[in-house]
Amino acid sequence: MKQSWKPGTMIYPLPAVLVSCGNTPERRNLITVAWTGTICTNPAMCYISIRPERHSYGIIKEEMEFTINLTTEAMAHATDWCGVRSGKDFDKWKETGLTPMPGVKVGCPYIEEAPLSIECRVKEIVKLGSHDMFIAEVLNVLADEKYMDSETGAFDLAKALPISYSHGGYYTQGEKIGGFGWTVKKKK
Repeated sequence: MKQSWKPGTMIYPLPAVLVSCGNTPERRNLITVAWTGTICTNPAMCYISIRPERHSYGIIKEEMEFTINLTTEAMAHATDWCGVRSGKDFDKWKETGLTPMPGVKVGCPYIEEAPLSIECRVKEIVKLGSHDMFIAEVLNVLADEKYMDSETGAFDLAKALPISYSHGGYYTQGEKIGGFGWTVKKKK
């Protein structure tokens, strides 16, 4: 039997990402975001949701761009730290030791240590309540070559040991149990 709970956000796990923003060294910031995801394939679009009182909110709203950086086990401490400290009070790049690299299609930096960085331009801001959703077009994806399969050229994110967020905790990924369409593939 299931219990009935008040409405809440229980769609877990989600990727734990670091969003970078700020077009000048003085404005550069990092914010940990778990409310993120894909919303369209063609054109490639995604979203992040941020509380308006967060320091990065104003930077992103003014500059209308950001970069989503996937995180790894090695980045877990920095990911959590950036989620509980404000860019108003700290230089998060300096404090975490993460390396800002110049954006390719946007003015804000991406994180050198991230296995995958997704450069985005905001198309629309939707006011929702506690958070506002920044709907964005993906302008560029930067993939770290060390996670590319030398034979197939495919990107293997699992090699990067990505982390996710689930109901207040950070987690490593589990064992792969199948691939897309595995339930209907013909057996040989």
